[in-house]
Amino acid sequence: MGDIRIGTASWTDPSLIESGWYPDDATTPERRLGYYASRFPIVEVDSTYYAPPSERVCRLWVERTPDGFTFNIKAFSLFTHHPTRVSALPLDLRGAAANAVNRKGNLYLRDASPALVDPMWERFREALEPLRRSGRLGVVLFQFPQWFPFGTANLRYLLECRDRCAPLRMCVEFRNRTWLDAEHRDETLGFLREHGLPYVCVDMPQGHTSSVPPLAEATAELAVVRFHGRSDQWTSGDKRRRFGYHYPAEELAEWVPRVGRLAEETATVHVLFNNCLRDYAVDNAERFAELLRSSGRPVVPAP
Repeated sequence: MGDIRIGTASWTDPSLIESGWYPDDATTPERRLGYYASRFPIVEVDSTYYAPPSERVCRLWVERTPDGFTFNIKAFSLFTHHPTRVSALPLDLRGAAANAVNRKGNLYLRDASPALVDPMWERFREALEPLRRSGRLGVVLFQFPQWFPFGTANLRYLLECRDRCAPLRMCVEFRNRTWLDAEHRDETLGFLREHGLPYVCVDMPQGHTSSVPPLAEATAELAVVRFHGRSDQWTSGDKRRRFGYHYPAEELAEWVPRVGRLAEETATVHVLFNNCLRDYAVDNAERFAELLRSSGRPVVPAP
């Protein structure tokens, strides 16, 4: 049976800091990360979606965490077909994007030239090297938007991401229902299995254009589960209302047998809580770990 690592999608959210979860002496980024790593064995870094990571920061993360701690890294927005601000690009590459920016000031991958895309991939991989060398890098999360539907071109792009990401491992989260509808579900999961790409299982509000069902499917030796909450304000545009959901025990319990089954089918399961408002995520992560341990599942403790 595979190990289960449970954590959250951030340790720096301002509302978490304001909630009082950190001890009074955790007043610096270094101390907060150190405290978080004393409570959980894994964290997801979402800031790398908004701006590419730097090698210096990744070295600091290594220095501030113990051996055995794991970082999952969210892929930069440009790589997942999301709108990207030119200001998020390195200074020396902004010129290559000048003619591809739309009227809203955003850059999309479809409009970007190889002179920009190729070095961005190279720098992204190089920046994560300290994490990879230290054994702290888990997986790079590619969360694709609702305008990324099932199709031949997009299947090819998944493989392109895999190849460009190598030797780093990637996982795939969809936000377009066509990937998992009755017509395409088996083909999608079969494709991921054939190419060893971990599918990201999600718990999220249903009934929206970005909704995908809460499937617990293992498509590789690693399984990833992300909890986004079940807020009725999912489309509000307000981050706090969108993710401000605290799971009750009975909803967490729904996932105990699902995660247990994933652990039976894989070497490792990563469970990340992305309901990042105040201490909701850390509390739910700790409660879920307790539920799994009570059921006899092998939950990895903080290192």
